[in-house]
Amino acid sequence: MSASSATVDRETDQIADLFYPLYELAFSGQSDFVSDMDRKLAEARMNETVELFLARAIGYGTLSGLALWGIGMLVGYLVFTTGIVSVGTLIGLPVPNETLYSVIEAVKIPSLVLGTGVIFGLTGFAIGFGGLVAIPYTRASSRKREINMLLPDAISYMFALSTGGLNQLEILESMAQADDVYGEVALEFRSIVQETKYFDVDYRTAVRNRSLETPSDELSQFLTDMLSIINSGGDMTDFLEDKKNRHMRTAKQEQETNLETLELFGEMYMTLSLFPLLLIIVVVIMSMLGQADQDILYATIYGLIPGVGLAFLVLVSTVKQDEPGDGYLSLSNERDPDAKEPGLLDMGLVEEYVGERSVFSRIKTREGTHITAQLLRRPHLFFRDNPLYSLGITVPVAIALQVSALRAGVAPTSIGGIIDNPIYSTFLYAYVPLYVIGVPTAIFYEWNVYSRHLVVDKLSENLRKLSSANDTGLTLLESLRTVSETSRGKLGEEFARIHAKVNYGTSLEEALVEFNNKYHIPRLSRTVNLVSKAQEASSEISAVLTTAAQASENQDDIDRERKSRTRMQVVIIIMTFLTLLAVMAILKVSFLDVMAGLSSQASDGGGAAGGVSFGGSIDIQLLTLLFFHAVTLQGILAGFIAGYIRDARILSGVKFAIVLPTISLVVFAFI
Repeated sequence: MSASSATVDRETDQIADLFYPLYELAFSGQSDFVSDMDRKLAEARMNETVELFLARAIGYGTLSGLALWGIGMLVGYLVFTTGIVSVGTLIGLPVPNETLYSVIEAVKIPSLVLGTGVIFGLTGFAIGFGGLVAIPYTRASSRKREINMLLPDAISYMFALSTGGLNQLEILESMAQADDVYGEVALEFRSIVQETKYFDVDYRTAVRNRSLETPSDELSQFLTDMLSIINSGGDMTDFLEDKKNRHMRTAKQEQETNLETLELFGEMYMTLSLFPLLLIIVVVIMSMLGQADQDILYATIYGLIPGVGLAFLVLVSTVKQDEPGDGYLSLSNERDPDAKEPGLLDMGLVEEYVGERSVFSRIKTREGTHITAQLLRRPHLFFRDNPLYSLGITVPVAIALQVSALRAGVAPTSIGGIIDNPIYSTFLYAYVPLYVIGVPTAIFYEWNVYSRHLVVDKLSENLRKLSSANDTGLTLLESLRTVSETSRGKLGEEFARIHAKVNYGTSLEEALVEFNNKYHIPRLSRTVNLVSKAQEASSEISAVLTTAAQASENQDDIDRERKSRTRMQVVIIIMTFLTLLAVMAILKVSFLDVMAGLSSQASDGGGAAGGVSFGGSIDIQLLTLLFFHAVTLQGILAGFIAGYIRDARILSGVKFAIVLPTISLVVFAFI
């Protein structure tokens, strides 16, 4: 623990101690709120007592309330005493006598100032107290979501270990150590193991305690059922096989529910996206009549359109389930809960020994030189594996192009110049950075996805082959060689590479981990971890490989259904954008240009006496700029939303966010 974090902890403890009497006054006795908060702290794995946590929350709420109370008093004083807000008549009720009227007049402004301070203070207390109290609920909800997603694979892993001959305690310990694969599920089992080892609790009681404290109802039910099997002496393997099949079906049902919700969101997006369009049409028509403020048009285009898109993206993120985990595995003898994956500047193992001997410094320097030379020799492969690192080059290039255009005088520098050339100026300031930054990012990201997809594309089929080969009496290593000779594709090549590494002295576990970390796909990591742990117990792992194949096939079915159903949502989003673009183009060509022509003719002919002047106060170039900006913003946001709905990744929407605005550019360039 660092000195700064220790100081923060001491300060928060002092706040909790200081406001503990207020906690006792507010929550005397064991209230339902305190009981629920105690449970949420346990579900969120926050090692704090509920008394100190609520006392600290009261302290933060009080301090923030006092701060905002002072600000509210100042704001009230400035607003009501300076006459910014008129306080002449507040209620409008008659006053029966002059004396009461004088009293009301005397206390009116102080009461308003004090009331403003009280409102600000209560708001500050709600923010401070409620914000801290919401943390356990948020963390518990996040853990529940991850546990429910990983539980089917975790049960498959336990079933595979059980068929491999491990007893109940060994299965629990193995699950507790698999946090790099099964995340929060493994942490729940780690709590069981730690209670058994360090707190002298028998593992039945530990399992019962965890079933009561886990945030996931699914895991709670599983632990309760497992406890009944343990107590009755039933067959654990049969129990795990039954649970594995049940939770695989449950995973498909939950996927179906999520897809139905996304379909509802797609219909909502179509309706909400057309609302700014209707508002723009109404405002333009009213502006032509001289009865509308163009600020509403600015607010709609630069505020409402991005706001609707971002709000919908946040809404989808609450339903769309991304795959938990980073896909990396660590060797059994190298597990470290606080370990992080090596970064770009990490030289590996030698970092631990630099400074002890000069030779280690030279090794580090040579290693850095080797990595740099390798990167310069094949930069495209580096950017394929790390798409976001391309921003380190493309962003400076985009800025340099903008600066060069400004210095060369080819870019408009005033608002008037931008309005006079709406298409050119928008292309220069928006589309050039979009292409320079977005195109390389999209290319490297899609290349990365494609190269990793080649590995898992035939994973289920090859696992079935491995199971069949192992069932004939071949070891896992021999089965890998056999399958690599009869399989095409990247996975077959990787199997051959694993076999070669083992023949040259690398352990099979290490070779499997290196293969997994090369692609770091969460789904692949769960399969590799299952096979790696099973082969440590026995070379006859045909049943384990069959289980892994079933889990992989179940994931294939879920992915196919997801892609099929989300494809329609993507089409809806794109068609909604094209509808907006078409209406904007028609409004520009068939309405604005026509009205501008009529206005010009009326001006040349002197106008009709007593007639209504249409379009006289409308700047056609300005409206063209605003319309073009509207479809450009809509295209970018619709692209990111479509990509996120399809793959639950923002980067997946970069290609859409380039193509859709490009369509807008082409349309407005030729109308």
